Amino acid sequence: MKRPLILLISAFTILSFCTSWGFFAHHRIHRLAVFTLPKGMAGFYRANINYITEHAISADKKRYVDSTEAPHHFLDADHYGKQPFKNIPQHWIDAAAKYSTDTLTKYGTLPWTIASHYYWLVKAFKRHDTTAILTLSAYLGHYVSDAYTPLHLTENYDGQLTGQTGVHSLWESRLPELFSNQYNYYVGKARYINNPLAEAFSICRGSFKSVDSVLRFERMLNKRFTDSTKYAMEQRGTRMVKVYSVAYSKAYHKMLAGMVQRKMRQSILSVGSFWFSAWVDAGQPDLNKLIEKPLTIEERQQINKEEAFYRAGKVLVLGK
Repeated sequence: MKRPLILLISAFTILSFCTSWGFFAHHRIHRLAVFTLPKGMAGFYRANINYITEHAISADKKRYVDSTEAPHHFLDADHYGKQPFKNIPQHWIDAAAKYSTDTLTKYGTLPWTIASHYYWLVKAFKRHDTTAILTLSAYLGHYVSDAYTPLHLTENYDGQLTGQTGVHSLWESRLPELFSNQYNYYVGKARYINNPLAEAFSICRGSFKSVDSVLRFERMLNKRFTDSTKYAMEQRGTRMVKVYSVAYSKAYHKMLAGMVQRKMRQSILSVGSFWFSAWVDAGQPDLNKLIEKPLTIEERQQINKEEAFYRAGKVLVLGK
C-alpha cells in the first residue's frame, strides 16, 4: 500500500515529522557508520562526514516531491502470506513474473531498492564521481536503515489496523530521541557483503520477525495507561505538540528489551558494510584523490574525538 507522508492524522497531532527511524536516528546511524570504514575509505568519508550526516534524510524528503519514491522505503511482507520470504522470489524479474510489477510497487520494493542503489554506487566509485558517490551513499544508507525498522515490513505499518495508530513514530522516533544517548554503538569494522540482494532480503526477514513484538507489547502497555498518562505536551520550536509521555515511552522501551539499540547498532554496521563492499567491488579506487576540501585541524580534532567516544562505546553529543 502507499505510505502517507504524515503517519498520524487525527484530532490531535503526535510528533511525527518523518516516516522512518526519525531524522535524529538516521543522522546518527550515517555519522557513526563512517567510523566503521577501513583506511582506504575513511579519509574521504570523514572529509565529507557532514554531507553524509545531513543527507541521511534526503530519501525521506524526496517523498514530498516524487510520487514514485514512497515504495522504496518499505516491503509489506505480510501481503505475501504468513511465511512471505518463502514465497517472494528474490530476483526482481522472477518476482514481477509471479506477482506483477504493479503489485510489487504497491506493496513496497525495499530490498530491490537497496540492491539497485548498491550497484549504482559501485558504478559511481568506478567513475570517480564524487557527487554521485556521496549522494548514493546517503540514499543507500537510508534504505538499509529502513530495512531494520520492523514496521517497514508490514501492512499494519502504523498500527492503524489494530487501533494502535502512532506506534510507528513511538518506536522509530520517540524512543531513539529519549534513550539513544545511552546506547553502546561500537560495532567494529565494516565487513564485505558477498550478495547485496540476498543480504537485503535477510535484513528484511529479520525485521519482519520483530513486527509481532513491536505491536503486541504496545497493545499490552496501552491497557495500563490512560490518555492523560500516555501522552504529554512538549515545546518543539515555537509550537506545543502532543507526544508520547516519558513514562509511557520508558515502559515501552523496557518491554522491548534493547530492541531499538540492537536495530540501530545493526544499521550502523550494515550501512558501513554496504559502502565498503561497493568500494571493494569497484576495485578499491583511491578515494583520497577525490577529497576536494581537506578537513581543518579543528574539524579533524572534533571527528577524532567523536571516533574515540564511539570506540569507547559512548556517543559524543555534538554541540556539548
